[in-house]
Amino acid sequence: MGNASSMLTQYDIEEVQEHCNKLFSQQEIVSLYERFCQLDRNAKGFISADEFLSVPEFAMNPLSQRLLKMVDGLNFKDFVAFLSAFSTKASLKQKIELIFKVYDSDCNGKVAFNDILEVLKDLTGSFMTDKQTEQVLSHVLLEAGYTRESSFRLADFVKVLGNSSIKMDVEIPVD
Repeated sequence: MGNASSMLTQYDIEEVQEHCNKLFSQQEIVSLYERFCQLDRNAKGFISADEFLSVPEFAMNPLSQRLLKMVDGLNFKDFVAFLSAFSTKASLKQKIELIFKVYDSDCNGKVAFNDILEVLKDLTGSFMTDKQTEQVLSHVLLEAGYTRESSFRLADFVKVLGNSSIKMDVEIPVD
């Protein structure tokens, strides 16, 4: 699996379906495999950061550098598992878990003020100064009853975002 010249067997497809909690149909998995093979230009069985950056939408994303840390070196099964958070069938909790991972760049299970600040800087770019971004974040946290010293765990993200309607759905074209 993962070599551009190889084909997926029915067993491979079912195994990948199980790995991603059946969030993708068999046809979608085949389409994802074809896309994976296109990205895996050297047929190594995994996708490098440079190969991910060859996707214009990915390269233009203000969070691309953070996302690259999560996706660099993924094999096909892990590629599909990563994309499963973007499935229309993914639960809100699965989407929130991915968002949490984007903020938790050091993978310590906590998101601190500076973690949020760095994401906001990535998102706002040159539209706000660092001082403005820091002031806005401090104000928002204070309004929500938190301080700069507060840190957030996944459960906090679920609590805050659990009633929202996060749209992170990507349609998988099926031939």
